[in-house]
Amino acid sequence: MPVTAPQDAQTLRILPWLVAIAFFMQTLDGTILNTALPAMARDLAENPLRMQGVVIAYMLTVALLIPASGWLADRFGTRRIFILAIVLFSLGSLACALSQSLNQLLASRVLQGIGGALMLPVGRLTVLRVFPRSEFVRVMTLIALPGLVGPLLGPTLGGWLVQYASWHWIFLINLPVGVIGCLVALRYMPDLRGERMPFDTLGFLLFGAAMVLITVALEGLGSEQMPHARVMLLLFGGVACLATYWLHATRARQPLFSPSLFHTRSFSVGILGNLFARLGSGALPFLVPLLLQVALGYSPAQAGMMMIPLALGAMAIKPLAKPVIDRFGYRATLTGNTLLLGGLIGGLSLVGGDTSLVWLIVHLGLIGMVNSLQFTAMNTVTLLGLSNEQASSGNSLLSVVVQLSMSLGVATAAALLGGFTHPGGDEAVLQAFHLTFLCVGALAMLAAPLFLQLDKSDTHGPADDSSRLTE
Repeated sequence: MPVTAPQDAQTLRILPWLVAIAFFMQTLDGTILNTALPAMARDLAENPLRMQGVVIAYMLTVALLIPASGWLADRFGTRRIFILAIVLFSLGSLACALSQSLNQLLASRVLQGIGGALMLPVGRLTVLRVFPRSEFVRVMTLIALPGLVGPLLGPTLGGWLVQYASWHWIFLINLPVGVIGCLVALRYMPDLRGERMPFDTLGFLLFGAAMVLITVALEGLGSEQMPHARVMLLLFGGVACLATYWLHATRARQPLFSPSLFHTRSFSVGILGNLFARLGSGALPFLVPLLLQVALGYSPAQAGMMMIPLALGAMAIKPLAKPVIDRFGYRATLTGNTLLLGGLIGGLSLVGGDTSLVWLIVHLGLIGMVNSLQFTAMNTVTLLGLSNEQASSGNSLLSVVVQLSMSLGVATAAALLGGFTHPGGDEAVLQAFHLTFLCVGALAMLAAPLFLQLDKSDTHGPADDSSRLTE
């Protein structure tokens, strides 16, 4: 891709780091919160097993607004939208720290999510338009590095802040980074605008309503305050909106996501596989810290440090992902890896008070490795068959599905945990976690038959296609 917006040398040096900082803020926020949920629940007089809404509100908001990020950047300019995103994320962080009730915290997380939904997509779009295609992979690799540090630093930092300061600081630390980000963006973020394409407002509303209704319905299954009749109405309403969107998209001139994307078999399999596989992996950052603190009595700092093996395992397997996929192909890699991932998640049902610390660390490290290989293979196989004209829309839909499936994973895990939890002391709580991990592992395994539907021609390809999606 040619350089479409020439910039001075200093801007070309600073811009990747600016976008990398935005990515770091997002990944840090996504991992630092989970170890703080029990402490937040105590402070807000809530049940720690009912705090899933704090996680879901952010991820669902991000999923909702990703499709609009490119249009907003084209309409109002990349600099204005990027700075607005940082400001909203920072203000949302401050509002989270000042929240006095769960409802206030949920509203603040939505505001934070609006900023988070715009930061990385707009930053990545700017990089795409400023750097030549020959440099794009190198630049996106640089941007992705802080994203690997966030999951490594987040849980540990969150645990230590909660134990030795207060949970409010997990949000307040975003403020100085946000101020620096705004100042740098004012100077070095290019102000680019694209062709003003019509936006599929009806499709956006239908697709967004479907995501919200289905997620709230699943979240309501884990809540004691929502009647089952209301849950069913929300669930069927969401399915109806999704069906209506599909019919609308087949007739719209420029739909939000074109149904023609699904004419590519590898894309269809990859999207559906992502949805089910991430139901399991998306629940882990929520479930594991709760298990360690609520059921096993770990301190927040100890629970945070126990998440390090997941991140280290993910980092360790990265260099091996391409050789493994090249050797076995996407079909065999994804099918076998999906079954292994589900089995490892289900294996957490064996963790108890007498479990060896070394064994637990090894188990979590293996999950991190298998999870990372899964993400790399799923992302690449989803996009490798798309044409250059379809790549942008396909990547956008994949980003939405990633966020949505993780949100649904947390909602599903919380619903299962709530359903299995009965009065009976610590043993009953631990048993509820065990049953939940078994079910979540089984849900992740449901993606294996989907990956078996890959054609022979889909089973080998460029496993390092970072130019389309970096995770």
